[in-house]
Amino acid sequence: MSASIRSLLSLGLAVVGAGSGAACSGASVSPGPCGKDTDCKGTRVCVAGSCVDRGGGGPLGGPGGAGGGSVAVADAGAAAPGGQPVAGPRPFAMLGGDARHQGRTGGPAPVRAPREQWKVALAGPVTGGPTIGPDGTVYVADHGGQLTAVGADGGVRWKATLGERSWSTPAVAVDGTVYVGSDDDRLRAFDGATGRERWALRIGACAPGGFGPESSRCDADGGPVIGDDGTIYTGGDGAQAVWADGTLRWRFATGEHVAAAPALAGGMIYVASEDDALYALTADGDKQWELRAGGDLDATPVVADDGTIYVGSDDDALYAVGPDGGLRWKVLTDGDIRGGAALAADGTIYAGSYDGHLYAIAPTGQVRWRLATADKIHARPVVADNGIVLIGSQDDHLYAVRPDGVLAWTFALDADLDSAVTVGADGTIYLAGDDGVLRALR
Repeated sequence: MSASIRSLLSLGLAVVGAGSGAACSGASVSPGPCGKDTDCKGTRVCVAGSCVDRGGGGPLGGPGGAGGGSVAVADAGAAAPGGQPVAGPRPFAMLGGDARHQGRTGGPAPVRAPREQWKVALAGPVTGGPTIGPDGTVYVADHGGQLTAVGADGGVRWKATLGERSWSTPAVAVDGTVYVGSDDDRLRAFDGATGRERWALRIGACAPGGFGPESSRCDADGGPVIGDDGTIYTGGDGAQAVWADGTLRWRFATGEHVAAAPALAGGMIYVASEDDALYALTADGDKQWELRAGGDLDATPVVADDGTIYVGSDDDALYAVGPDGGLRWKVLTDGDIRGGAALAADGTIYAGSYDGHLYAIAPTGQVRWRLATADKIHARPVVADNGIVLIGSQDDHLYAVRPDGVLAWTFALDADLDSAVTVGADGTIYLAGDDGVLRALR
């Protein structure tokens, strides 16, 4: 084992998989212990319980405090000019359809109640939702710690074991590589055709087990999201940027867990954290600004074409934030907003609330209408390309709603539907919920 690899492992940044060697940036370590970056003085950050120099210099965070810093790790293997790893495959599909998470599907939704075409039993409940790959294969991760690949005909192509339960929506690159996170603090890459694990990257350096927030601080359940250059972004004990070969590019520390997928737009990375803050980061992981809400931000940020960022909070509000970090407006509901929003082509924002309603909101912040379901809405809505909005509820139903707020149809399930559905180009709806079953509706 080389000295550089031993140095990396001593910092708790473990990479598992074929061909994933890495070198440490040479940060010095001071006596611990620390639990988070704010426990360290000056520009140092907390890694594996010890305060280390950031490596790039410059103050952590910025105006408003409570910020974080990035720890760079370079690939010791193949590198592009300038010492950076070769770019990875471009994105194909992920949570919310693309890196802005606007929630628009690739096909039309049925205008009448669909029928079940087939179903596949999974290893446990699903919270993240399914993703469709370039060849039509459907990928879904579950709370039984399994990633399953299913063909459009309902035939299981392969199953892969994860280290723990997964809350993640798989992300798929154009070459078929599948990225998914799980509660064993690891982000993994799989060959989409065979299910072979290519690499696994440990997120952070949290001790196994534990109780309360500390037990989940490093869970890799925020994302993953693929950038145009093939960089993969995910949450955990902050925001992580990962090269396509499974080595860490940088890490931005936050005060609490990041359970939501980052959003990418205009060269910026937007990160929602359970420390009640929305952060805007540059491509290098440096903070530009932060905006504080009145509760945890568990919802994935959504970025409109004009750069406005929409994010829900546990303070029962949906926030509209300008690309400069300024608050434009917020809409109050009577419950948490945890599922994220979706944007229609006309700019309408759709969001579900724990008060059991689906809200349609104008870009100016006025509520156009709301539709009641019989229980909480945790799932995020999606907008089909014929304008129909699809959203699940904890009343065990999938709802299809027209753009004017009129209910088109419902589909009854055997359990809560807390995940977003996806729609294929042919109009087939794929969904999976708390009953641990993947279904195709048409």
